[in-house]
Amino acid sequence: MSQAYLGIAILFAVGILNAMVMLGLSHLISVRRKTTAKAIAYESGMQPLGDTRQRFSVKFYVVAMLFIVFDIETIFFLPWAVIFRDLGLFGLIEMFVFMGVLAVGLAYAWKKGTLEWD
Repeated sequence: MSQAYLGIAILFAVGILNAMVMLGLSHLISVRRKTTAKAIAYESGMQPLGDTRQRFSVKFYVVAMLFIVFDIETIFFLPWAVIFRDLGLFGLIEMFVFMGVLAVGLAYAWKKGTLEWD
């Protein structure tokens, strides 16, 4: 039984060793020039001015949730594509219904102005 997992253990060890070697080499070879511009924190493309406990707009979180929903949608397409021929016409119709529900949700979010950043 342990013989079956030997390849996975070797791959895991090589991956860890590779990461350690790359980090070590980058630490040894890199040139460090400390400037004030590099010392300033850089967050989301905005200069850090004011209080660090600044509140974000709700639209930021809504767009993030929409991104997650549509990202998960694409994950559902992969298993469907793998067994597409076995599902036949019923599987095709089911996927069109699934895409239709998501399209209605996207149209609703678009109409409400959720995707606007102004």
